[in-house]
Amino acid sequence: MADFDKAVRALYANVVTINGETAYDAGGNEVTIDMTQVNAWQDPDQYKYDRQQAYKPLAEQLDMMYWDKVHGTTTWQDHIDQVKADNPKPTE
Repeated sequence: MADFDKAVRALYANVVTINGETAYDAGGNEVTIDMTQVNAWQDPDQYKYDRQQAYKPLAEQLDMMYWDKVHGTTTWQDHIDQVKADNPKPTE
């Protein structure tokens, strides 16, 4: 399921406060939320979070870069390319 708060704020511009699963506008009026839309919402930044989890730690990446230079290989570049291919940036 999508992050409820983030999805509601993306879908309903008039929402200023969220308490649990109830949203309110600037006047304190409850905003009716369509949970089907909220559950279907796709976070446009999800690829960034997925890439962060897939990248190897920086120390390991630096080691890969060093040994690539020593051996004339492309291990680091291959790793980065694979992470980006596995977690593509959505087209707008």
